[in-house]
Amino acid sequence: MRIETLALGPLETNCYLVGDDTRALAIDPGGEPQTVLGALQGRRLEAILATHFHFDHIQGIAGLVEATGAPVFADPREAALLETELGAGGMWGFPPTPAFSWSPLAPGETSFLDTPCLVLSTPGHSPGGLSFYFPTLEAVFVGDLIFYRSVGRTDFPGSSPQVLERSVREQIFTLPEKTRIYPGHGPATTVGEEMRHNPFFSPFHS
Repeated sequence: MRIETLALGPLETNCYLVGDDTRALAIDPGGEPQTVLGALQGRRLEAILATHFHFDHIQGIAGLVEATGAPVFADPREAALLETELGAGGMWGFPPTPAFSWSPLAPGETSFLDTPCLVLSTPGHSPGGLSFYFPTLEAVFVGDLIFYRSVGRTDFPGSSPQVLERSVREQIFTLPEKTRIYPGHGPATTVGEEMRHNPFFSPFHS
């Protein structure tokens, strides 16, 4: 199994393709569905996972569904965002988000591509944020929860700095330190690196 990163859309959101030589899943396709289809190189897209429903993470979903028929999964608490500019797009001059169908995904143990996955409830940046931890890949995909030396914005409706901090401390920082964190923007990092060096979790941060 390999992990590929595509920076898509006007905010260069990280879309991740996880898969082997025949099949893959996409996490947060934020735009440019044709780019994703090209990167698939003929592999079957078996699922699309959304960490949350902010427009810059979902604008490529409809095009991928139309081309591949892949099912889409997200936390049901994100549904309300699709009725706002945050999810529907059209804000700050960005295009609207094409509509798509999706199915609710509950936190807990599941599998994708026959690979174990632990779906983590990580709200804070959004009301129903999810993170996807693949133990055998030593990887967790966190959306905009935490970044290299930073954290996601908490000034949006449905956001909360206190909830975000709790999500990181209880769901992400409890993973093995060598676990690679794949965020929605910017470079990957590790759990251990962020535990020790992320200034938002320093005892001096307030």
